[in-house]
This record gives sequence, C-alpha cells and structure tokens, in this order.
Amino acid sequence: GSWAVVDISLDNLQPNPLVRRRRRASGCWIQEMPNGYSKVTWVEHVEVDDRGVHDLYKHMVSHAFGAKRWVAILDRQCERLASVMATKISSGEFEVGVITNQEGRMSMLKLAERMVISFCAGVSASTAHTWTTLSGTGAEDVRVMTRKSVDDPGRPPGIVLSAAISFGIPVPPKRVFDFLRDENLRNEWDILSNGGVVQEMAHIANGRDTGKCVSLLRVNSANSSQSNMLILQESCTDPTASFVIYAPVDIVAMNIVLNGGDPDYVALLPSGFAILPDGNAIGGGEGGSLLTVAFQILVDSVPTAKLSLGSVATVNNLIACTVERIKASMSCETA
Repeated sequence: GSWAVVDISLDNLQPNPLVRRRRRASGCWIQEMPNGYSKVTWVEHVEVDDRGVHDLYKHMVSHAFGAKRWVAILDRQCERLASVMATKISSGEFEVGVITNQEGRMSMLKLAERMVISFCAGVSASTAHTWTTLSGTGAEDVRVMTRKSVDDPGRPPGIVLSAAISFGIPVPPKRVFDFLRDENLRNEWDILSNGGVVQEMAHIANGRDTGKCVSLLRVNSANSSQSNMLILQESCTDPTASFVIYAPVDIVAMNIVLNGGDPDYVALLPSGFAILPDGNAIGGGEGGSLLTVAFQILVDSVPTAKLSLGSVATVNNLIACTVERIKASMSCETA
C-alpha cells in the first residue's frame, strides 16, 4: 500500500565545479487511501548556488526547487492524463463540427503537450545556447539567442531567434493569467493578430480549473485578402506558476490532427508567457506578478544563413511593443 520514489544527483558522487545545483536525497512517498485517492508526501533537499540568479528572481529559488512545486506539477499532470483518457466528453466542451472524434481530441492534446515542451526547451539556456543581452542595463533587458533547426519534422527548418524579457507588474498572477488567456482580449497585446477578430473554434478542458484548457483559435484578419490564421493555445495554472503558450499552426495540418492524424509532423514554433508570484504579498494579500514574455520566431528558412541585424531589431521591437501593451492594459485594470 505504499510506494517511494527517491533520487539523487550524480554530482554528489562525482563533483562538477560547473554545476550550480545538486539534488541531494529527495523524492516522494505515496500511500494508498481507502477512498481510492493517493496521499503524496514530498521532500526536496537541494543545494543551490544562487549567486548567478538575477535579483528579480532571488526569492524564487526555494520556490522553484521546493516540494510544493513538485506536488503542484504532479497534480497538474494527473489532471492532464485524466483528460487524455476521458471517454465521456461534455457536449459543451467543444464546438460541434470541429472535433468529430475521440482520436482527434487525443491528437490535439498530444500536439499541445509537445508545444509546451518545445516552449520550455526554447527558452532554456545551456552551455551550448546562451542568452545575449540586447538592450538596457536594468532588470528589464531583452535577451536573445539563436538556434538552428535542421531535420526536425516538428519544427520549421532554418534559424530560430528566441527573445525573452522578465519584469514585475503590480497585478495578482490570476488576473494576469486570465487577461492573457482570454481570446477576446488578445487584440490588446498581440501585435501579430493585426487587429483581426479572434474566435475560439475548439476548447478542450484540461483540469478542474476553467483556466486549464487547450484551445484552437482563429484570427479573422481585418484584411479580407489575407488567409485566416489558426493558433493553438494551452493555458495551465497551479498555485506555484501559470503559463499561456501558443503557436501559429497550418490549417491543412490541423485538419489532419482534428481527424485523428499524427500530430508529430505539425511544425510548431511556440511563444508565450510564464507568470509567477513576485513574493511581495503583504498581510495575506495576493501581491504582484513576475511575467516572462518569450517569443520564438523563424528569421531565415535557410539553416546556414547568417543572422541579420535587421531581424534582431524587428524581434526586439516586437517584444518591447508587446510588453508596453500588456503594461498599459494592466494599468487600465488597476486604475
């Protein structure tokens, strides 16, 4: 009736001076409960060198590596699996005529999961892919890095430019999350929607909270000569963090997915937002938010091409304008 999963970083056995964190003996203890539930006890014991962490995120170190976050992610993943395996679907969960079968629903959820993983990988730095500061000297620097995409059926080929910025905003995380995930408010920050009307074509619940869902959005361009654009979006939230992640998708490819086709060959280049509490809650209040905005944009379809300064300037301007629009909208809400 009990199970344990415990692990430890190999760096504890073979010390590496370049590693800034080591996971000492940590893990979870799972107990079977009479009502069919599981009781999970989680213990994290992590050694972290936080000297290289930006002041904006210093207070988040224990939060990021803590046991509460592991439990929250476990709970979120269990909800996701329950949604994937669900056989009884509410008639109001998706629009009639969009998702016509269970296979299509599963394919769309699988595609959304890959999109989230791709987003996280795209904004994660490493020794091979490091961030370069573009502008400014304060907390709100835009940072960029490039990656070459070659022979990856799930990503368009060429040079991908990733740009990200993090900043504080005096609005509770839930309000920021609800604002960014609402397709009716998308025009307030999404420059690429170009003034078009955004309509939700399909909605798949992905958890108990109404904010946990996968949506297929259609941008009806104000210019009738332009073809309509589809956007796949996943929004997810838990007490430790919230995410709104999206990617433009090809209409033909999505029709295949919605009919149960293989989603692994749909090329995705996801962008999105990570929303964290800023740790400034006072007297039981909600406090503000730390918002990270991250874009991934294909700047050249030839992987061997050189990155142009014009491409960097365009992406820098795009992310700066998006940030200003979000701040302006949030300021109107709090006024």
